[in-house]
Parts: sequence; C-alpha cells; structure tokens
Amino acid sequence: MENIDVRAKEIKIASKAENIRLVEKFIDGMCEEHKVNQDFYGNILIALTEAVNNAILHGNGNDPAKNIVVTCFVKDNKLAFSVQDQGKGFDYNNLPDPTSPDNIEKPNGRGVFLMRNLADEVKFNDTGSKVELIFHLSAN
Repeated sequence: MENIDVRAKEIKIASKAENIRLVEKFIDGMCEEHKVNQDFYGNILIALTEAVNNAILHGNGNDPAKNIVVTCFVKDNKLAFSVQDQGKGFDYNNLPDPTSPDNIEKPNGRGVFLMRNLADEVKFNDTGSKVELIFHLSAN
C-alpha cells in the first residue's frame, strides 16, 4: 500500500518580491511539520524561493494583479512543492547552461539550474507555467 498523505496545503500570493517572505514562512512550517533536517531545509528553501522568484519575474512579469500558488504535499515519503504562475510559460528544455564559459558572467539563467541541482526531482507542466520540486524525505 502506498504511503500517501493527502493533506496538501497551499499559499496564494500576489506577484510582488516582498511576498517571498510569506513563502519562506510557508516552507518553514512545512519543514517543521515533516521534521526536515537543517541541511536538507536549506536545499528546499533555496530551490523553492528560486522557483517563486522565477514565477514572479518571468512568469507573471512582476504584475501584482497576477497570483502565484505554492502547494505542498507528501506522497510516498517525498515532500513535494508546486509553484504555479499565471504566465504563458517557457521552453524549459532549451535553457542555456549557466556554467558554460559564454554564460558564466551573465547574472540571469541560474534559477532552473539551481532547482535541478538542489531538488531530487524537478518536473514542469507542458507549458512551463508550473514546476514541481520533489525532495525525498528518506534522504534527510
């Protein structure tokens, strides 16, 4: 039998940079509730704030009239967060490599790279307007 926790929780925020602090509080609560250790917590915090920053800036174009929904749920000993914006999405399969010499000096383009390196799994919906970051609880 699968270990499924259907107690999903979510937070909806307007696309404003100052609302990142609300997402950080949400992450703190979820990590405390699921007894995530401190090292693992850092990966979750950085990956998720990157996802929300991308949703605010690129997805919703800093439009405070557009919302972002962050959802957290546990399934099969995995802590998963999804971040959904109201933008048109992007081509997540064709992103420049931020570690290549041509891009190393560029200030942008590291968010998805960080998410992919900090989360155990990263999944996008077809359009790229929703990302799911999955963290294996057994690894923490």
